[in-house]
Amino acid sequence: MKLKIKQNILMENLNYAIRGISNKNLIPILNCIKFDLKEEGLYLLSTNNEFAIKTFIPSKKIENIDELGEFVISGRYIYEIVKKLNNEIITIEEIIDSQVLITTTTSSFKINCNKVEEFPNLDLEFVSNPILLSKTSFKTMINQIIFSTSNQESRPILTGINIKISNNLLECTATDSYRLSKKIIELDKSSDNDVNIIVPSKNLIETTKMLSEDNEKLELHIFANKIIFKSNNIIIMSRLINGNYPVTDKLIPSDFTLTVKVKLLDFYNAIDRASLLTNEEEKNIINLFIDSNNAKITSNIPEIGNVEENIKIINNENKNLNISFSSKFMMEAIKVFDSQEIELCFNGEIKPIIVKNVNDDHLIQLILPIRTF
Repeated sequence: MKLKIKQNILMENLNYAIRGISNKNLIPILNCIKFDLKEEGLYLLSTNNEFAIKTFIPSKKIENIDELGEFVISGRYIYEIVKKLNNEIITIEEIIDSQVLITTTTSSFKINCNKVEEFPNLDLEFVSNPILLSKTSFKTMINQIIFSTSNQESRPILTGINIKISNNLLECTATDSYRLSKKIIELDKSSDNDVNIIVPSKNLIETTKMLSEDNEKLELHIFANKIIFKSNNIIIMSRLINGNYPVTDKLIPSDFTLTVKVKLLDFYNAIDRASLLTNEEEKNIINLFIDSNNAKITSNIPEIGNVEENIKIINNENKNLNISFSSKFMMEAIKVFDSQEIELCFNGEIKPIIVKNVNDDHLIQLILPIRTF
């Protein structure tokens, strides 16, 4: 195998491929990137067996193809070498003794290869009718709920995001059992089959990082044990989490005893300041007291001091409420809303707090209160 390619073009694709490997993997071949040069162009493949990436550089973007072939090389080494080379044409050539020669006008590297036959066979198949949605919509949806997933491996189901599709509605839910985030997207076309899967949140985070900021369509190819995302010249595969996701529909009530409206920025900033005097070991607890059209936010650390913030709200029911919750959870929940005003919905001081957009129920955040008495 031998080709010449510009450093910036190869680096752009290595930035994708490197995300498919893990330095913590004890299997050496899973720390590698496979280069596969065909007549149509160069494919780069990487995987850690749970997550896989395949990128493609068409032949028109390659300066010269002298000899087709394939090799497998340490991902970190090839990534760091190309990253530090000047932005010029690189020659990559497989030579004898299972080595790859990487040269420019001023630099030369010889890197040992791994055995091609040991690299996993990535079954990156496609379905005939994939789910289509804009990349921007998908990235926004994941970013609006991903923080609610759990990082406790003792409950693996909750470390993923539940993706459900029925007719033309795509619903994503995340929860760590203390809070819950749900986002609904309307698809342009109804799905042929209902979908109910759990995708690891860490894989979705990596996927969103690789998607460009445009409204081009992202393809979702869903199988029994994996999901494949296809966007332009990038293919991303994630294994699914086995098991049944908790039924969360009944956790979000439709009626509330008290609903107030508040300016998002005022509420966020007040909580942010109040959180300065909270204790992480005690879940960053702050107290919210609603009295007519005023909200008082307080917190204290007995050995240091206390803080009180007052903001105006719209309380049409003219009811009072005293409730405590995690400032960290509330701030993460409200900052993802793309609106100037939000609704806070209550059913008493020990029932979940619901946060939503005033005019749009497609994004809902749920936060459990914390008893302080």
